[in-house]
Amino acid sequence: MIKGVMFDFSGTLLRVESTREWLAAALAETGIPSGEEEFGETERRLTEYGALPGGLSPQHMPAHLETPWDRRDISAELHREAYCGLIHAAGVTDPELVRALYDRHMTPAAWRPYPDTGSTLRALRRRGLPVAVVSNIGWDLRPIFRVHGLDELVDAYVLSFELGVQKPDPVIFEAACDRLGLAPADVLMVGDSREADGGARALGCPVHFVDHLPVDRRPDALTALLDLLGPA
Repeated sequence: MIKGVMFDFSGTLLRVESTREWLAAALAETGIPSGEEEFGETERRLTEYGALPGGLSPQHMPAHLETPWDRRDISAELHREAYCGLIHAAGVTDPELVRALYDRHMTPAAWRPYPDTGSTLRALRRRGLPVAVVSNIGWDLRPIFRVHGLDELVDAYVLSFELGVQKPDPVIFEAACDRLGLAPADVLMVGDSREADGGARALGCPVHFVDHLPVDRRPDALTALLDLLGPA
């Protein structure tokens, strides 16, 4: 019987804006001009290098960034080093724009909840099931949840950069179960990564996957998991 639920963050509960929106916002903040052709090429290269945190994975990885990339969610410093390095590798060399791009992804405006995120979390709250957010991340996502009105629906946050351990290491899932006060077998893990989120299985947690899709293409994947929990 499921007594609590752990959720991944990016691609599960919320989705980051598109690379186009991300770049446009950073250019607007800095006032740096960009023609249509230049903008399109920069957008393409940022996408190719996976420079947007929470976006697509890199198609190219410079050798000097391999170690920071592999350990990017262990600390805030490694996260910034990895992603600023990818932004630079994509051809963005203006320090002000690099900073604006990196900082933008940590703002609430850069994230959108899936259509059924709030309703699903509220349904779990009504059922008395505690919720933890378990994320591989290099920065504090709590303000994102507060601004989007979701923080009051989350009982615990277990963030890799605070713990110094990242998924799929079972330690991070064990920490979340401990904070919920529940045995792993009683806690459902919901995520979009079979590799990272699937690590919860090593503890005996049941796991449910959703697809990491744009917000307008995934209206009710979280609502469906309520059916798995049985009647309220």
